Amino acid sequence: MTDFSSSTLLVLTLVVFAWLGAITFLLVRIYRTFSRLTKGASDKDLKTLLEELLGQVKKNQEKDTDLEKSLLETQKEALLHIQKVGLIRYNPFADTGGNQSFVLALLDGNNNGVVITSLHSRESTRVFSKPVIAGKESEFEFSKEEVQAISEAQKKK
Repeated sequence: MTDFSSSTLLVLTLVVFAWLGAITFLLVRIYRTFSRLTKGASDKDLKTLLEELLGQVKKNQEKDTDLEKSLLETQKEALLHIQKVGLIRYNPFADTGGNQSFVLALLDGNNNGVVITSLHSRESTRVFSKPVIAGKESEFEFSKEEVQAISEAQKKK
């Protein structure tokens, strides 16, 4: 047999203790992870817990898909609501003071909507509206103020 010197035995003993320390550290980490994983689950083995977790992940993925569909539908519907507003005040007649007449453009996300015009004179105020389709006139010709109001509304996002 070969004789080992005391320094060789000391080095081997230190290596073995370092190795045991590393293994102990890893086992403690694994135990903590396992304890967190099985927290609140009594009398269940790891396989059952993992199957339950995978089932929950699948349910969450299905809910996520449903939420994405719902969000897309909501975004499509939102395009149909008034989103853009343009207001132009002006004085169409020389005999009245101030800019008391106005044009109000109300457009949705597709630039469809209505232009409401109010003409104020000394004798009366008249209000009328014209439809807007895709940001353009449909059956009625627009005045320059109405075109301005539509342009102002279209600039807003």
